[in-house]
Amino acid sequence: MAESFVYVWEFLVDDARRTEFERHYGPRGSWAALFGRAPGYLGTELLRDEATPGRYLTLDRWSSAAAYGAFREQSAAEYSALDLECETLTRAERALGSFTEIVP
Repeated sequence: MAESFVYVWEFLVDDARRTEFERHYGPRGSWAALFGRAPGYLGTELLRDEATPGRYLTLDRWSSAAAYGAFREQSAAEYSALDLECETLTRAERALGSFTEIVP
């Protein structure tokens, strides 16, 4: 079995910011573009909660925790700048943690 590292975030978004949020946080958005410059990045999924309006999850997949850690270290300035730029798009955000995806 192969495994990949997945980092999961939860976001609460006002309806008025939904389109812009989805554009930045989706699989072809600003975050994915930044991540895509790093070795080991495998992709991003954006999930919208059907039961709770304005609630989203992002699943950022990496080949390993080490690849993700190296990206965070090497791209700290760019990460912080984009985080600041996108700050107004959400009411709240929370890191749900890291997970191992089991791939048969």
